[in-house]
Amino acid sequence: MDPIAAEVPLESRRIYEGRILHLRVDQVRLPSGGTALREVVEHRGAVAIVPVLDDERVVLVRQFRYAVGQISLEVPAGTLEPGEDPLTCARRELAEETGYQAARWERLGTIWPTPGYSTEEIVLFLACDLTPGPAHPEFDEALRVVPMRWADLWEAIEDGRLRDAKSIVALTWAARRLGRI
Repeated sequence: MDPIAAEVPLESRRIYEGRILHLRVDQVRLPSGGTALREVVEHRGAVAIVPVLDDERVVLVRQFRYAVGQISLEVPAGTLEPGEDPLTCARRELAEETGYQAARWERLGTIWPTPGYSTEEIVLFLACDLTPGPAHPEFDEALRVVPMRWADLWEAIEDGRLRDAKSIVALTWAARRLGRI
């Protein structure tokens, strides 16, 4: 018997339905034959964008993140609308949060930020050939655009000023794609 076989759902209870996520508790049968409870956050998915200026600085945003009670330095990102194409969402989020439009887009990959308890997938993009414009964040967003050099980004990650996992992965993949590492 493979101890890494799939767990079989036996029953599921929806505990909470929110605007961007839902929470359910499932009872599952384990490969060993026993049962266990699994708490699952259902999320419709998101995008994260690494916008690179012509001078090779990367456009980040600073914003207060209520869940951790701190200001966070991150790449622009946002939640997919139901049925929305990830590239369409990425274009919208980049313009909303930073004001920039990109002429060149490249999909970097997809990650599961927290597969232990969440269904969320985040599609990562590289955005280049940027044109500035006015930002228009959503009513509940207060953002500050922060262009940073690559060397400063790595330093911010190492010293803990940039702790957001999706941003660290997206920046690493973008840097590799651009020959920066």
